[in-house]
Amino acid sequence: MQKISQLREFIQPWDKLRQDVEDLGTLVELGLEEADDSVEPEIQTGLAAARAALGELELATVLGGEHDQSNAILSINAGAGGTEACDWAEMLLRMYSMWAENHRLKFEVVDSLPGESAGFRNVTAHVIGNHAYGYLKAEVGVHRLVRISPFDANRRRHTSFAAVDVVPEIDDSIEVDIKPDDLRVETFRSSGAGGQHVNKTDSAVRITHLPSGIVVSCQNERSQHSNRRTAMSILRAKLYEIERQKRRDEINALRGDQQNIEWGNQIRSYVLQPYTMVKDHRTGVEIGNVIGVLNGDLDELMRAHLQSSAGREGE
Repeated sequence: MQKISQLREFIQPWDKLRQDVEDLGTLVELGLEEADDSVEPEIQTGLAAARAALGELELATVLGGEHDQSNAILSINAGAGGTEACDWAEMLLRMYSMWAENHRLKFEVVDSLPGESAGFRNVTAHVIGNHAYGYLKAEVGVHRLVRISPFDANRRRHTSFAAVDVVPEIDDSIEVDIKPDDLRVETFRSSGAGGQHVNKTDSAVRITHLPSGIVVSCQNERSQHSNRRTAMSILRAKLYEIERQKRRDEINALRGDQQNIEWGNQIRSYVLQPYTMVKDHRTGVEIGNVIGVLNGDLDELMRAHLQSSAGREGE
């Protein structure tokens, strides 16, 4: 049912776009038949909306990765640049917060370490909503800012760096499935202290989980039943920890190579002085409206990288 819901959510916007375009076509035909120029503004508005919707849907088609639909954990770490870098980290946090608001995603700061004078040394946010990770994974890397420093009395130009890391939120409610056929249960006489009863009956229990090779023993309870229950609880905890480690390894693999937060490693530059421009060094996309980007208008930059990445993966 969840898969059906996801497919329906994917198909419905395409159906709506197709219907909107058909309606525009009908409006064009009526305008031509009746020589009615008054419908032109409505047609132009409709076409602009259709183009924007098509762009969003085209982007959604490249978000088919295993975790792309997941919520995201976004972390920002200030790099080289001191107070400037901490302030830059806060500016990036605001940028992503505004982007999330524009896309009706929930954005919650869950942890932060303030800088000495301004901004953050590091800050972590939980971004909740459909495809949050799929979009934000395009932002992983070092971001560079060039501007006249508001913290420099001499009004000199400074370069600051901050690293953005994004990982998917993976459900931590792990069901530990222990099949009876995977267990070898042995009983033996307890050798420790515990009184006459403990030492005279086969109350101790040893359980071996055959697939993993984990062996758990318990002999401190008076009854075999109690020892078995305790041993199963310990086994379940050990298997749970194995699953947790698998999840951590999976997340580390998704992080990819970590780079130093400094010159030469940036994926994107934001220049406010001596000219204004944002350039993504991975795709070559340049945008002159830096303020718009810093106010959360990231879609063009994200789209270019995600589509480029999808193309490389298909080669």
